[in-house]
Order: sequence, then structure tokens, then C-alpha cells
Amino acid sequence: MRFFLVLSLWLLGSAASAQGLFSMDSAQDGRGWEAVGRIEIADAAFCTGALIGPRLVVTAAHCLFDPDTGLRVPVNEMQFLAGWRNGRAAAYRRVRKAVPHPGFAYGQEANADRVRHDLALIELQHPIRNTTITPFNTDIGPETGDTVGVVSYAHDRSEAPSLQDTCAVLAHQDGMLVLSCSVDFGASGSPVFRIGADGLARMVSIVSSKAEANGAPVALATPLQGPLADLRDALSADRDPGAGLDRLTAGTRRETGAKFVRP
Repeated sequence: MRFFLVLSLWLLGSAASAQGLFSMDSAQDGRGWEAVGRIEIADAAFCTGALIGPRLVVTAAHCLFDPDTGLRVPVNEMQFLAGWRNGRAAAYRRVRKAVPHPGFAYGQEANADRVRHDLALIELQHPIRNTTITPFNTDIGPETGDTVGVVSYAHDRSEAPSLQDTCAVLAHQDGMLVLSCSVDFGASGSPVFRIGADGLARMVSIVSSKAEANGAPVALATPLQGPLADLRDALSADRDPGAGLDRLTAGTRRETGAKFVRP
């Protein structure tokens, strides 16, 4: 089934419903999800990001740009707050380097081409080696009909992450995913997880924007398969016109232990 989409970018769209969200207000609630955090941007905005290595964070590419000027936000004005909850983070890290997908153009119109390239890697100044914060494994997929979950922050729930573990992949369309997940301002860059046969959650996509599909609110997401490999190549080749890059080692990825089971 092909969906007729009406796209709205995060800074322009209207609020979406928070139906089905479970707020992880306590440390017990958020156990296993500490590698998801808030990315503070110039003390004026935030996105959501997630660790896939001790010093490597995945988020949406548009989070690296100032919406007023269209220019890149300087990396010294960005900070990653791993496991941010009620005014405290499990780890605080400044950003050393950040690179958007080579195919992403911030100024282009809101369309499928923008969404399918809306992915960025952030290298932290220092690795996070806290034993309670385990970077997530990534995986291929998901397929249409799969059940996925999203862990995100948003403007009306900015002090603790929320989990929605019962949304579905409605379609693959023009290189992007159409999801039934509830998302809102600040959820840009939120990790999308699929639960494996072993009960563990693996990251398969990143939330880019929200839209309407056939009159219903949906989330649009960037699959990691393909675009993430392109980003790693760009890092290795020092390709980033917005900021000079050095060679990056992502570190060893481990199983996170996070599961879609509410305490």
C-alpha cells in the first residue's frame, strides 16, 4: 500500500499525540536505555540521540543545523547528555566532531529524499565507559508489518525519556520508513528499535520527521542500512564540508540488554 504523505518538519509541524507512551521517570524504569540521551544544541534546542559506540552518537542530520540561518551549529555549542532524567545525566560529553550524511541538504524541501538522508554521526570528545551505559547494536531492516519501538525526548516530556513499544512499520516508501509511532518536537534523531528473537532491542532506524498519511499522524524514519555505511565512509575519508574530520574508530559494539518490557 502506498501512502499519501503530508510532511511537516520538526520546527514547523503541529504537536502529535502522546498515546501509548511510557515515561521512564525513574532509574529503574530506564534501566537498559541509558545509551539514549538528549543532544543540547546551542542552549536553545535539543534532539534525541543514541550511542552505537563509546564515543559515537547517531541522530538526525537536520539537528546539526541552525533553523534560522541554515548554517551548521558549531560543535562547541553541542553536548550529549546520556540517560538524561529529571535534571541529571548518567554521563555528560562535549562534541568533538559531527558529520551529516553526504546526501543531506538542509535547505531542500520536505520530501522523501531529505528523509532518507536525514542521518548524522557525532563523535564525542571523550568516550563513555560507564558500566551502566551500553552502546546499542545496529541491525538491518525492519520489514513492513514489523513491530518496532521508539525511545525519545520531546518538548512536553523533555526531562525523562519515553518508550513507545507497540508501533508498527506501515510501509517502505521512496527509501524511507513510515511508522505508526507517536512523535513530537525534540524527538528528531530518536532511535527506532526492533526486538530480536533473543528479546534484545537493536537499533534499525532514526526518526526524521512527522507527517500525515491518509489523514492519520505517522513518523517518518531513516533506515540505518545503507546511510550509516555511507556516513562511516565519509568519516574515514575525512569528507565533511562543514567541519574538518579525522579518522574515527567507532569502538566495539555490545548487546545493550534493553528489552521492550515495562517494569
